[in-house]
Amino acid sequence: MVLVVFLLAYLTRRKLDAANTMPGDALWRAAFRAGSKTSAGKEAVKWKGLLMVTVPSVLLAVAMWYLAELGWKVATYPLEFVLLVMLMGAPGWKAPLEAYSSSWARGDMQAAWHHIKDNLPARDRGAAASPDEMHLLLSRTLLVNVFERFFLIGFWYVVGGPAAAFFARGVIALRDHWPQAAARPGYAALAELLNWLPSRLLSFTFGVAGDLAGWISERKGALFGVTLTTDQVLMGAANAALTGYALDPGRFSRIHPDEWPGYGRRSLDAIRNLLNRSMLVWICLLALLVIAGVM
Repeated sequence: MVLVVFLLAYLTRRKLDAANTMPGDALWRAAFRAGSKTSAGKEAVKWKGLLMVTVPSVLLAVAMWYLAELGWKVATYPLEFVLLVMLMGAPGWKAPLEAYSSSWARGDMQAAWHHIKDNLPARDRGAAASPDEMHLLLSRTLLVNVFERFFLIGFWYVVGGPAAAFFARGVIALRDHWPQAAARPGYAALAELLNWLPSRLLSFTFGVAGDLAGWISERKGALFGVTLTTDQVLMGAANAALTGYALDPGRFSRIHPDEWPGYGRRSLDAIRNLLNRSMLVWICLLALLVIAGVM
């Protein structure tokens, strides 16, 4: 049932994202505002945020275990489905990416930046000094966002159940939305620990779902390095697995200058297709584990 629940939740969440409904970030921000009051000089304290994520995770794990002990395991599946639908999702990307691609095709890079700047992390909003850098910032943000909102949740759900998925998503929310900015670097470090294994698994999946020969030709230290951050791992692997210089705008503009107006849309389509194929690989792998009796 793990496969069925995850597949149904994934498909449902994709439809909700396409309709730009049920954004989960607003709920996390509201919850954190309600319990984030702190005294002056203690803005970097992290225990309160971790407590707000850990306690519900433990209660969820106990509730699932108790229902299973009572013989009501089947009753947990609808709960898991609803929880996954709420935890997953990256709404709000469809319209900005479409407007960005159209502006890029017209050569209006200022308008393209205007359409996507609010989707970028605050630290990157002043870093786009050229169209190449702007596009790489957008590509990196899109890759990491989809990874953390779908693949990360799916990985921890399969490995540790709904409680682990809730905890992982909660830590990501703490990093992005905790009101006290001084505490966010600590949450970011914990998020990197949770991302470490699934990001490298997705990096390997990119090779399977994309250009395997190009992926193999890359130095494995550049794809699986222990100290690499999540965005470095995903960008390196995606660049190696994609053909047509989809993540190398500088080289593409030199080799295909006449096709430059269509590069923005072509590159984003290649990234989304790679992510979709990678999720299909994960679902097939999960199905094989179920058939083998591992799950």
